[in-house]
Amino acid sequence: MKTITIALLSAFLINAAPASKAITGAKSTRDTNVNAKGYAVIELFTSEGCSSCPPADELVAKIQKETNGQPVYILAFHVDYWNHLGWKDVFSNADYSKRQRQYASWLNLQSVYTPQIVVNGKMEFVGSEEGTLRNAIKSSLQKTPSVQLTINDVKITQGQVNMQYHTAGAVGKNTALVLSIVQKSAQSKVQSGENAGHTLSHVQIVRKLQSMPLNSNNNGTANILLPPNQNIHNLVLVAFLQKQSNGEIISAAKFDLN
Repeated sequence: MKTITIALLSAFLINAAPASKAITGAKSTRDTNVNAKGYAVIELFTSEGCSSCPPADELVAKIQKETNGQPVYILAFHVDYWNHLGWKDVFSNADYSKRQRQYASWLNLQSVYTPQIVVNGKMEFVGSEEGTLRNAIKSSLQKTPSVQLTINDVKITQGQVNMQYHTAGAVGKNTALVLSIVQKSAQSKVQSGENAGHTLSHVQIVRKLQSMPLNSNNNGTANILLPPNQNIHNLVLVAFLQKQSNGEIISAAKFDLN
């Protein structure tokens, strides 16, 4: 397991989409499953430059297959602070390292590390701990959420996803709508660093991330740019509501852009 203090981490952080694509009559709510009342947003913080990370990547890939059709949303954030070890992770982004540091603050952690998993913004653990992850998912799916997020009228125009959203329930103040564009799968041949010589497989890779405050009337419009040079058939939109006071995720939805 790779660990780095927050202070040290800050030193390290210094085919395009079709022109127009309208998805008519489309509506996305939380995925439903007869055995699931709630949802589980699984955020994995990982890096191709970390030798401890491939087992976590493999674990979330297995969970992704097993929970297909259930309200389990996996988001793999590739941090950039291990790029100095000799291999630059092509999926890494300083914004994802920043998000992990924010979780360290929300969860009162003294350091950040990889691989790390955060579930529904409320609990964290080493990303390769399969039993802990399975228990967290099971517990999350059994809880009835107090808030519902709906995404509809999704349109893709000039490399941008436009949508309408609606929330129902006690959202509360200081809550953000977080949007992410997720690449379903990819492989990398690592040439140097701790994983040199290995071909690494990834799922649910976050390629774009942005946050916006909610409208007070629980309805609104939102948009997010698509990553350049990506096959639209390999992309998914995942949206969720997150309290900015403590990081808790109170609802989630997804929309397959295929």
